[in-house]
Amino acid sequence: MNHTANLLYLAQLAATLMMTGLIWFVQIVHYPLFAYVGERVFVAYARRHATLTGYVVGGPMLLELSTGLAALAPRLRPNFYSATQAWSSAFLVLLIWAVTGLRQVPQHERLGRGHDARLIQRLVYGNWIRTILWSLRSILLLSCLSHALV
Repeated sequence: MNHTANLLYLAQLAATLMMTGLIWFVQIVHYPLFAYVGERVFVAYARRHATLTGYVVGGPMLLELSTGLAALAPRLRPNFYSATQAWSSAFLVLLIWAVTGLRQVPQHERLGRGHDARLIQRLVYGNWIRTILWSLRSILLLSCLSHALV
């Protein structure tokens, strides 16, 4: 039994589950409420939102990325976690980072300059991509663990 690989897997699972729960909250509650922030305070709100969100998601996202990529190394992957599953999981986390960096972050930067109802709508709709990707990661990682426990 490889304790290091198991601990890395559990860290990856914990970070992914945390981010999955958070992204569902953001998708259903938080992002839609952007439309209700008054234009007079919107810029300050959007900028503060970006800063505070970074504090909350930075650590878990880095942990998820690093442990997800570490699992590509056979000696850092638990026996119950196949190479195909590890590569699929790593691909999903890299997609999440790409969508975040190429789509969501630039949209937040634009919102930090002023209220834009159409951009808020695009932010909400586009965030479904990350919501689905994180949900798929959770399902994949939980499925692997469930097979190890049975």
